[in-house]
Amino acid sequence: MLNDSPSDSKPIGAGYSHADILAVAASSKHTSSSYYQAKIDRLNTYTDLDSDWDDSIGSPEYARTSQQIHDKLLPSATPVLSSTITSNNNNNNNNNNNNNNNDNHNNNNNNNNNNSHNNNNNKNNDDDNDNDNDNDNNNNTDLYPSRIKGARSPVGVKPQYELIVTDPANLLHTIYHTTTSLPGVTAAEIEEANARIGRINKFKRVLQASNVDLTALRNLAWSGVPDDLRPIAWQLMLGYLPSNADRRVSTLARKRKEYTDGVNLAFNNSNRDQTVWHQISIDVPRTNPHLKLYSFETTQRALERILYVWAIRHPASGYVQGINDLVTPFFQVFLSSYIEVDVEQFDPGALPISVLDAVEADTFWCLTKLLDGIQDNYVFAQPGIQRQVSALKDLTQRIDAHLARHLQQENVEFIQFSFRWMNCLLMREVSVKNTIRMWDTYMAEGNTGFSEFHLYVCAALLVKWSAQIQTMDFQEIVMFLQSLPTHDWGEKDIELLLSEAYMWQSLFKNATAHLRS
Repeated sequence: MLNDSPSDSKPIGAGYSHADILAVAASSKHTSSSYYQAKIDRLNTYTDLDSDWDDSIGSPEYARTSQQIHDKLLPSATPVLSSTITSNNNNNNNNNNNNNNNDNHNNNNNNNNNNSHNNNNNKNNDDDNDNDNDNDNNNNTDLYPSRIKGARSPVGVKPQYELIVTDPANLLHTIYHTTTSLPGVTAAEIEEANARIGRINKFKRVLQASNVDLTALRNLAWSGVPDDLRPIAWQLMLGYLPSNADRRVSTLARKRKEYTDGVNLAFNNSNRDQTVWHQISIDVPRTNPHLKLYSFETTQRALERILYVWAIRHPASGYVQGINDLVTPFFQVFLSSYIEVDVEQFDPGALPISVLDAVEADTFWCLTKLLDGIQDNYVFAQPGIQRQVSALKDLTQRIDAHLARHLQQENVEFIQFSFRWMNCLLMREVSVKNTIRMWDTYMAEGNTGFSEFHLYVCAALLVKWSAQIQTMDFQEIVMFLQSLPTHDWGEKDIELLLSEAYMWQSLFKNATAHLRS
């Protein structure tokens, strides 16, 4: 993506070798060698997988997207944070209209010595500019109290964050992978890395299409989604992002604006539901206390807004304890789109406000999509959970009659341990990272993943400990099932659990004749 020569035989967006990069650096007349040297030093240890997209490189859609990214990566288009622009406005008379349309910006070419930044920053579409205006007009209160004011270069933030905010598909162009021809790399590690890269290429070929094939995406996602591609894959599988690429930018702008308007309406209203707000304000600080990400004030304020707005928009259920757990995988996954460091240790307060707005809005809408499918779990008397607990008991009798009999003899009721499994979707039993991997498969299962398939996962989890449980009495069983020894589980353990759940589903789904003994 470093090509700025129209005579080059490679189309913009194609893969570039190290020789290509060095050639561009050597021939550049308008850029210092240090600028490209930094890129060369980084790219010398990476391989761009975009070179595998030969079938799509010639398409007009791909060319347009690649041109935008190419323009953004030019030295004159170095991203400038909104907070930095704001601070510069004090010294520049004509830079106060950052949210005006592109024509107004482009006519002010002689206003100050920062015009190369300003002109590029305002190449965003009208939807994005509308969102910025709405945010500026409505932010009468500081919704991000821990955000680092005036941060000029957030550490760990991807330089392409503005493009990713506009369209998550732009994340595909930022994915690089370390090469395997390094000292000390074993043959097994090379094989594993190549398998991973091959799998990522399959995802990218599906996700780059003008109309994403959701069936193909779900088939790939069942076995897990690569971390870099998970944000856009989740949003597509949940139906938040349209599969048609031409509609994504406008849809995102509209939905994010709708959420921002909802936040301003809810929090500028003096008639706030104090009961709901009080419970949320108690639960949020207790959410994932072992992870640093959730101790930061910016994270906690974002989760409070998401949960409160969801509650007042869904009065039939309102806020129920446990929903605070369900919001965290979305927040963590979407935040990872914009940073290059460990998301569980990152302070979102360092992010530009446009990124915070996007992460929060996307989290809200995807949480809504999830809860729409299991809302019976959270209405009065929680009938959805009651049905699932009863179904788990019946399923256990069919899978492991000896275990079911022992639980009955010890007077252990399934509601005593499995209510939380259904209410929190096992998030109290496994880590957030393992939950995220599990949700890849749930979303791949379609509309019934978080309800029906989750039931088989709970059954697989229970019968996994059958031998130990059958040696325990009532008190030991309850204590064991409320604190399962899964703290050291990794991705392989989760994948084994999912495979066992799939096996039980294949054997017993719709086999109603054998439901009860």
